[in-house]
Amino acid sequence: MTKKQDYYETLGVSKDASEADLKKAFRHMARKYHPDVNQGSKESENKFKEVNEAFEVLRDPEKRAQYDQYGHAAFGQGMGGGGGGGFRGFGGGGASFEDLFSNFGDIFDVFSGGRERKRSAARDGSDLRYDMELTLEEAFRGVAKKKINVPRFMKCKACGGKGADRKEGVKKCVRCNGAGEIRQVRNSLFGQMVSVATCPECHGEGEIPKKICGECKGAGRIRVERSIEVTIPKGAENGMYLKLAGEGDSGIKGGESGDLYVALNVSAHEIFERHGNDLFCKITVPLSMAIFGGDVKVPTIKGHADMKIPAGTQSHTVFRLKGQGMPQIHSSQIGDLLVKVTVEIPKGKGKSEQDIAEILKADGKAEVNKGFFEKMKEKFA
Repeated sequence: MTKKQDYYETLGVSKDASEADLKKAFRHMARKYHPDVNQGSKESENKFKEVNEAFEVLRDPEKRAQYDQYGHAAFGQGMGGGGGGGFRGFGGGGASFEDLFSNFGDIFDVFSGGRERKRSAARDGSDLRYDMELTLEEAFRGVAKKKINVPRFMKCKACGGKGADRKEGVKKCVRCNGAGEIRQVRNSLFGQMVSVATCPECHGEGEIPKKICGECKGAGRIRVERSIEVTIPKGAENGMYLKLAGEGDSGIKGGESGDLYVALNVSAHEIFERHGNDLFCKITVPLSMAIFGGDVKVPTIKGHADMKIPAGTQSHTVFRLKGQGMPQIHSSQIGDLLVKVTVEIPKGKGKSEQDIAEILKADGKAEVNKGFFEKMKEKFA
């Protein structure tokens, strides 16, 4: 028998999570795994059952206290087996995404179908993604305030997000008589059956605008481009995400705003390759320096550094310069610079000892790629 996962871990909350934390976590997980969103996925269906089971226990103070003391043993085979609750209507009944949350009333009135009238049409805003290009130098230094322009939906200022003209206001919905829901009674062999559905006219609000807002055309939101400042930490890596809470699309009818996720893309560098926190580059030294040794200036992300070439250095030898790499994010540690040395063999037809001696008299200074330091100056200008 598979061991049941801890309810707190299932919802992704700590054991001291508040009621509000539980509600927020459940709403997030339920949206992610609900079968209506993941049709045909048995894995998502099972995960959704686990999430619902965990919430049903932890939202009840008495059941939560029992669980904290005895764990799953407090409920025998678990709520999914029929002892003590479980998901209402899931499985054979095929409860829809809206039907599920209507069972929770004002707890999850951000979904349509909720029983709380005035807020049942609320919707949370969408999360947004913004792809940001960074140079390796920016990733090295970090950027305190980098401005980006993000198109997003924001609450309409003209109507305060209500969709109705401020002067005209709203009126009671005639179709549902202000209830926000439509009830239908049907007779059957078992008696009267009552079905309840969200009013399609007012979308559960119980009210409709007397006059539609001319600015947002009744949507309650308008699409604008907003300038946002983003802080890039030192050592930022390619593929890293920065979360800006509440900077996504504004919610509808009182719903919470979504989040903005900034995806970082660190561009390839002309000189350095990055491997974690280490940097890698190549230089070429003359044969005379490889034989007799000497000092050479090598490129670094900050400019250049002196490096000693030992006598007898072989071509393709890699040297490590400590602390000349990239900073580790949110840490004081810094990576290293790995320098691969290639020995340049002079071209010539002479084979005598005199010819070789002449070659070795040549200047023993190392040559870096043409224009290297000029390029570095431009980048740090």
